[in-house]
Amino acid sequence: MTSIITKDGTEIFYKDMGRGQPIVFHHGWPLCSDDWDAQLLFFLEQGYRVIAHDRRGHGRSSQSANGNNMDTYAADVAALASRLDLRDAIHIGHSTGGGEAARYVARHGADRVAKLVLIGAVPPQMVKTEANPGGLPIEVFDDLRAQLAASRAGFYWDFPVPFYGFNRDGNPLSEPVRQNWWRQAMLGGAKAQYDCIQAFSETDFTDDLRAISVPTLVMHGDDDQIVPIADSALLSAELLRNATLKVYPGLPHGMCTTHAETINRDLLAFIRS
Repeated sequence: MTSIITKDGTEIFYKDMGRGQPIVFHHGWPLCSDDWDAQLLFFLEQGYRVIAHDRRGHGRSSQSANGNNMDTYAADVAALASRLDLRDAIHIGHSTGGGEAARYVARHGADRVAKLVLIGAVPPQMVKTEANPGGLPIEVFDDLRAQLAASRAGFYWDFPVPFYGFNRDGNPLSEPVRQNWWRQAMLGGAKAQYDCIQAFSETDFTDDLRAISVPTLVMHGDDDQIVPIADSALLSAELLRNATLKVYPGLPHGMCTTHAETINRDLLAFIRS
């Protein structure tokens, strides 16, 4: 295992493979860096250096009781980027990882980041507020917390079905994909994952998006049942200064797994552009 210890004593596990321009992958909730396997293998073969960490409280990182918020997540990434001296890096964030990546780039990455990619990402804000009337009601996220607290294993067994669109006609359930999702989710800590629901749903990334000047690719499936596109990618693309929006008809939240060949091809084209 390769890891760093943050200022508050949290151990952050990470993978670091290959040489060349670095690509940093930020995973979604409640998963870990293993969720990027299809991308890590692909970009290694393309000659890039690939780095993927387990967010605090997730995967093989410390099961933290504190610091489970976007500011600390971004600071953890900054500590990792500093330790590895990452320069000219491309940061790719999926779902919650998109929020983490956006906050890192906006607040810490000015002299280290070349490009940013947000895939099915939570910015600018998921929860409904007066300033964000199109968001999801807070009751949606209260229900996630209640289900996690009542039966984390059962909740995580069911969640991959809409995550990958297995409840849509013509999309048969893949048991290996479902079990791999469940395996990753159960590696993490219940408290950190519970706290992270507030982090990904209530954090307002509007100012972060406005501050980002690097070229940014915003990718989103229009059948995303976890992070609805209308209140995420479509708004983020308007707030970013230098954004390219790519919408995938009919694709689900977990399209990096279900349609890895398509996503990898488009990522490579953007990185090389």
